[in-house]
Amino acid sequence: MSNYTDKIKKLRHSTGAGFKDCSSAINESRGDIDKAIEILRIKGISKASKKMSRDAKEGLVAISGDKNKISTIEVNCETDFVAKNDEFINFAKELSELNLNNNANVEKLKNAVMKNDKTVEENLINFISKIGEKITIGRTKIFNSHGTKNYSYSHTIVKDNLSKLAVIVSLETSNSSNDLDEFGKKLAMHIAASNPLVIDSNSINKEILNKEEKLISEELKNTGKPDEIIKKIGIGKINKFKEENSLLTQFWVMDPKKKVKDIINQLKISDLKIKNFYRIKIGE
Repeated sequence: MSNYTDKIKKLRHSTGAGFKDCSSAINESRGDIDKAIEILRIKGISKASKKMSRDAKEGLVAISGDKNKISTIEVNCETDFVAKNDEFINFAKELSELNLNNNANVEKLKNAVMKNDKTVEENLINFISKIGEKITIGRTKIFNSHGTKNYSYSHTIVKDNLSKLAVIVSLETSNSSNDLDEFGKKLAMHIAASNPLVIDSNSINKEILNKEEKLISEELKNTGKPDEIIKKIGIGKINKFKEENSLLTQFWVMDPKKKVKDIINQLKISDLKIKNFYRIKIGE
């Protein structure tokens, strides 16, 4: 009996599965630990697949890297309770470093080996079985262009580099001053607060503009104003929409009397250009 209990303890330690599952696997494998692990893995896959139809709108966003190369990854779960679990936090932290090393390629990431000598995919399956929630790898992004410097901001930090909202931004310039660093950090904060769609208005997707124009048209249709006036109002509203959703023409959060492009001009860094940005918020 003692040997049986020891095997269950060993199996639980190796797989993280519950007592009943381990006991069943030991019985089914007739005491063979390796076979029992395989049995649990198969059952884990079965359990995990059943949970994948659920919604996973909670979780964490992690940022890894530095000014030369930076990445962000979203790890989703079903409840905020699990998102604050130490095991989930450690998993997300390790996943973030692997995401950086694998250039935010999700397929490569899933096959990457973690510290416990199992792949990310295997750990996901085991984790789902153990925690009892759907856990997925969400959105990923990496900035790693020559001649750029990267900055980041994390909002509602859970621990270290893990948060509920994260921004990474890439600036193209040969400059390396303290003023640039301060601007880069503040720009990431601004993006977190203002949530721009694009860097400049010319980059806004036509489908988004068409949808907005349709909404504006519906809004103005029943005002009773002449068509000519409605047309002018519509043009004004769509121009305002472009301005409010384009990073360069947004009002600077830290000085609302100025726009982002004005702050850039004040820096007097001739070759400074916003190369790219990426914002992730859990649940959006």
